[in-house]
Amino acid sequence: MFRPRIVSLCAAFFAASPALLPPAAAQLVAESGVVLPPYAQIADRVVGAPAILDVRIRSATRIKGPEAANVAAGHQRFYVEADVLALIRADAPLPARVGYVVDVPLDARGRAPKLNKRRMLLFARPVAGQPTMIQLTTLDGQRDWSAELDALIRRIAREVVAPDAPPAITGLGNAFHVPGSLPGEGETQIFVQTANGAPISLSILRRPGEQKRWAVALGEIVDDAAAAPPRDTLLWYRLACGLPRALPATSLADAEPENAAAAREDYRFVLEQLGPCKR
Repeated sequence: MFRPRIVSLCAAFFAASPALLPPAAAQLVAESGVVLPPYAQIADRVVGAPAILDVRIRSATRIKGPEAANVAAGHQRFYVEADVLALIRADAPLPARVGYVVDVPLDARGRAPKLNKRRMLLFARPVAGQPTMIQLTTLDGQRDWSAELDALIRRIAREVVAPDAPPAITGLGNAFHVPGSLPGEGETQIFVQTANGAPISLSILRRPGEQKRWAVALGEIVDDAAAAPPRDTLLWYRLACGLPRALPATSLADAEPENAAAAREDYRFVLEQLGPCKR
């Protein structure tokens, strides 16, 4: 029974797992000194995972032969059974014990790490027709548990499922710049297109002798309460990782050349203020 189950699970693993990418440089450091992955990297995993589990590995069996085809150099494939300690996020109930396939990196001596009894955080999806099986959503969808990483994942998961969660960005709509009555004064407004059609707009305000200010509004009306999003929040992630790198020509089709140039400059200012999306 073991081998057919491994064959079917490996087939699903090959079909749906993306290519392994080099890990992004860590940027978050908890108060305890634990180095965390960048917020955007974990947000990617949370957004893309129907199930997030806190587990303890019960057994890990190395997979060899045809079922281990296409394993990346410096990795070994294992079939793992793990006890579920907590469901951080799940669209449907999961059993108390789950099985999954994972490719783990070898150490400097070419040895696989000992997985038994290790506590892990998993980003996964159910396997159709196999209620005790899950599939990691990415090849790095298994991560060592730490209190700090657990807390970060839970915070992002709460942001994602909140009723007012900002949607994914799909592009940019119209943009316009209106000069003020004084030299150097003006305002740019840029409308953002979203996956669910919810309105998002960016406003950039220029005042003579002052630094530019910008804000984001989640709604039809931009009021005085609008502000730039705090870094390492879901709204910051949606903007920093979802906005195009430049205003498309279609957004400025009806703008005068001077106003179009000002709008492009203000949009670049927003991107600079958001900072890079470190994945």
